[in-house]
Amino acid sequence: MKANLLPGACKAFVLLLAAVVPGRALAHASEQGLVLLLPTDLYTGAGVAAVAATVVLLALLPAGWAARLFASVAVLRWRAEGARVVASCLSFLLLAALVVAGLAGPRDPLANPLPLVVWTVFWVGLVVAQGLLGNLWAWLNPWSGPLAVLRRLAGGWRVRRLRSGVWPGVATFLAFAGFLLADPAPADPDRLAVAVALYWLFTFGMALVFGPRWLRRGEGLSMALAAYARVGVFGRRGGRLRIGVPGWQILRGRAAPGMALLSVLILGTGSFDGVNETFWWLGVLGLNPFEFPGRSAIVWPTLAGMVVANLALVAVLSGCIWAGLRLVRSGMRLSRAFALFAPSVVPIALGYHVAHYLTSFMVDGQYALVALSDPFLTGADLLGLGEFYVTTGFFNTTGTVQVIYLVQAGAVVVGHVLAVLLAHALAVKAVGDGRRAALSQAPLALFMIGYTLFGLWLLASPRF
Repeated sequence: MKANLLPGACKAFVLLLAAVVPGRALAHASEQGLVLLLPTDLYTGAGVAAVAATVVLLALLPAGWAARLFASVAVLRWRAEGARVVASCLSFLLLAALVVAGLAGPRDPLANPLPLVVWTVFWVGLVVAQGLLGNLWAWLNPWSGPLAVLRRLAGGWRVRRLRSGVWPGVATFLAFAGFLLADPAPADPDRLAVAVALYWLFTFGMALVFGPRWLRRGEGLSMALAAYARVGVFGRRGGRLRIGVPGWQILRGRAAPGMALLSVLILGTGSFDGVNETFWWLGVLGLNPFEFPGRSAIVWPTLAGMVVANLALVAVLSGCIWAGLRLVRSGMRLSRAFALFAPSVVPIALGYHVAHYLTSFMVDGQYALVALSDPFLTGADLLGLGEFYVTTGFFNTTGTVQVIYLVQAGAVVVGHVLAVLLAHALAVKAVGDGRRAALSQAPLALFMIGYTLFGLWLLASPRF
């Protein structure tokens, strides 16, 4: 199978975002051969046109229209701190049981519940649910509950002030991403069990020293999930649970430089995750995808590439924001503008996340159910599945694959459209005038249109 050449309009984006080498070998989209039979050029053109039409429409509509779109409505009063502590403690107990299963259970990653829960239930299912619904992780993280119980039993203690900003959170998030992308065997149950246990102990120890603030400023996964939660329809404001159009919390929230940077890193890491699996990129590296040397041979180049890809995306996005400020002669500092506009890319990251992992979730989710029903292969049926068999039949026909591909492409396009709407609403909020806001967003809008083209090409490209 020969990889298609990357369209010229996308090449600049890939070169900037993916000066990297491939290194991931988890579940892949096994329907990719049938995807290549679909009219992907037509789908790509339609998706890009939808994003471009959104940009043009926003320039013509009244200034306050986008802001009104992201209004929210109060649903009920929301005070459930005690329930959160209980839920977090239960999550910790479940994690401890999974670590035991990782060490003592079957060696097959598709039979052991630990890798399936971590990489399928958590990193795919929970992240998507977080992005669609809201901050579920505030209830399910395995640290805040045990920390609250221990502080209550000990009568509290003096914690140190965290003076390093968000850099610990950035470092821990990149460490997690590096393990996912570059480790030779991230799904090996033994290896993953040790990594999960050490990470839990490290995070809990730092939370003992710096208090719960560490979970908001130093724990990268919690910070990334908090960024995704701001896209969700549910959020808490003023002690009330509110509901609104996806992204309303980004528009109504405070512009925090740390969360803005992490928002871009989420998108950059997700983009790299896709590029490093393509035949096109292996061709750039001079590697034969059918003679791939293995993950262990490219660990350090993969880590370096991931960092370069993220730095490139931060630079490109900063340049677009700076150019927009210059167009309207705004006196706003670039750092403040970056903190304001960068979170608008999180819906794009969520769309990519859905598109990239959808097919693996459809298969590995079934394995996760089977493994959780019988975690030690003793013949138990804890979930009452009966005679349940994993199926991949939905990858065998062009019709079903077309539906899957359109869902993936739709997620990418919807993410970009939502990002364009948010960026425009944020610009109106910053400059107070619809025409100037549209002009200030022109460079960023062109970037998002180009990124749509890149994302849809990536979705349709041959992968190993």
